[in-house]
This record gives sequence, C-alpha cells and structure tokens, in this order.
Amino acid sequence: MPSPDEPLPADPQPAEAATPPPRPRASAPLLLLTILAVGFTLWAAQPVLLPVLLAMFFALVGNPIIRLLRRLYLPRFIAALLVLLGGMTGAALLGNQLLPPAMEWARQAPREMRQLASKLHALTKPVQDANQAAENFARAAGGTAGKRPPIVLTAQDDPYRRLLATPRLLASILAVVLLTFFFMVYGDNLQRNAIALLPGRQQKKLTVGILQSIEREVSRYVLTISLINLVVGMVFAGVMYALKFPLDEALLWGTLVALLNFAPYVGPLIGVMLMLLVGFVTFDELWQSLLPAGAYLALHTLEGQLITPIVLGRRMALSPLVLILALMLFGWMWGIIGLLLAVPLLVCIKLVLAKVEGMEGWARLLE
Repeated sequence: MPSPDEPLPADPQPAEAATPPPRPRASAPLLLLTILAVGFTLWAAQPVLLPVLLAMFFALVGNPIIRLLRRLYLPRFIAALLVLLGGMTGAALLGNQLLPPAMEWARQAPREMRQLASKLHALTKPVQDANQAAENFARAAGGTAGKRPPIVLTAQDDPYRRLLATPRLLASILAVVLLTFFFMVYGDNLQRNAIALLPGRQQKKLTVGILQSIEREVSRYVLTISLINLVVGMVFAGVMYALKFPLDEALLWGTLVALLNFAPYVGPLIGVMLMLLVGFVTFDELWQSLLPAGAYLALHTLEGQLITPIVLGRRMALSPLVLILALMLFGWMWGIIGLLLAVPLLVCIKLVLAKVEGMEGWARLLE
C-alpha cells in the first residue's frame, strides 16, 4: 500500500485513443490501373452505354416540359408520351426536309472539290511553284528523275450502302426511344426505390434533396443549352437563306451548326472550316466565299461570349482546359456522340461534386 507522501500512479491511456490508425491509401500503380480499367470499360461498352446516355440526355431535355404539363393535371405517362411523340415528329419532319440536300451534296462532293481546286489554284500558285522547285531539286540530287511515282489503288466505299445494310443502327435508335420514354415515366420511381435502400432517415432526406436539386439544375441546363443552340441554328439558317442559298440547304447548314455548337471549341472550328468550303464551292468571288464562315464566326462569338454567360451565369462555367481534355477523351472513346455528350456529362459531374460534402474543391477545380 503506498504511503500518503508518494504520488499516485497515473491511469494508463490506451494507445488507440491517443493516435487513431492511419487511413489506408491506394498506391499509385493501383490507382493508375483502376483508371485504365475504367477507361477501357467505357470504350468497350459503348454499344450499351451510348444508348443509355443518349436516352438520359433526351429525358433531361424533356423533364422540364413534363413538369409543366403536370401542372396542367396531365398524368406523367401521357405527358411523357406527348413530349416523346412531339420530339420524334419534329425530328422526322426535319430529317425528311434535310435528307435530299444532304444526299445531293454528298453526291456532288467529288465534282465540287475538283472545281474548288481550280478556284484555289490561283491563290496557291506561289506555294505550288516553290514545292515544284523543291521537288525538282530533290530529284536531281537523288537521281530519281526517271522513276515513276507508285500508284496506289483504293477500293471505293459507299457509306450509305453500309449504313442502310446495318440493322444495328435501327436497333440502337429503337433502344434510345424506349429508354427515353422509360426514363421520363419511371425515373422518379427508380430514384425513390434506390433511396429506400439507404439505412437512416436523415440520409434519405439529404439524398432526396441532393438528387432533386441536381436533376432540376441539370435538366434546366440541358434544356437551356438545347434551346440556345436551336436558336443559333435557326438564325444561321436565316443568314444562309439571305445569302441566296435554297431553303432546304439553309436548313441543312443551320441544323449542322446547332449540333456542332454542343461541342465547344471543336465544333465551331469544324463549322468554320466547313463554311469556308461551302463558300468557296458556292460563290465565285473571294469576298462572297468568306461570307458564310464570317457570319458563322460572328454568330458564335456573340452566343459564346454574351448570350450563354448571361443566361446561365458563372455557376455553370467550366474551365476551357478541362473542356478541351473532356472533348478529347469522350471524342476518342465515343466519336461524334462523345463530343456531343462531353459538356452535359461534365456539367453533371460538376454539380454532383458541388452538392456532396467534402468534394466542393473538386467542383471548383472544374471552373
């Protein structure tokens, strides 16, 4: 028994309470392998993923219209059916209007390109003369003056025959239509059933608020961007009609401009080059040939620098570097559809990160 003068021994403290065990971290090679595995899966599963992503995109466009129809006391099934039938009817009418001029342009493309080459010959004559002189000098130096250049034979490929002969295209279109309708009608039920799997009531309430907010904001963003691009396409079609293009061709180029506007930077660059080609093929004078590309460039600058920032605000702004990287990634994996879906997918990722606690920094990284 210790004496009163001796100090009492201190109570031993458990080592676990003093220093919590460190959280396990994945190694860099494992993280790299995981990223590569996910990327390969996204690339390999594109026949399944692309119809689902396109259906979700169309459902997000139609959800604000469905909510408006629901306020008129229409059942969700009827509202979704009306929206889907309206979209399909508009697409069919537009496709019926645009198919003849598109096929005519594709049929006349070789002849028009030969005519364009003769038009550009005068503009590129100095460069051609320099190339010819360099080629003659190289032949004289290498002793290949008497050799004939090799002839490469290429097989003629008809993209329309291959496109029409592929039943997979019709199956993909049918899958997109059905999935869009089911996402519109049963998306809320699927969301409620998924939330019911969460254990706590507070977690369910928080998740419901986050998902509803994200769905509302993403739907509004996708619908707004689609309407802006539609207006841009209609205005450009009017400009082309004012430049004495036939109405069906003006609608063709306006629709193409509206689709290209979904892919920032890359789409406008392709559009400017295409309008330069159209201008040189259509007009004889140089200043007239530059009018379609100049009108498109001015319209895109007005839309990208003034209209879209005012309508959407800086909350939906994305970093140009991140945008370019996303366009490269999704375009490499999924082609043209990846370019069209890159920006909506990036906005969805940003909104999800901004709503999840502890991930706000990653959302700011995308701005």
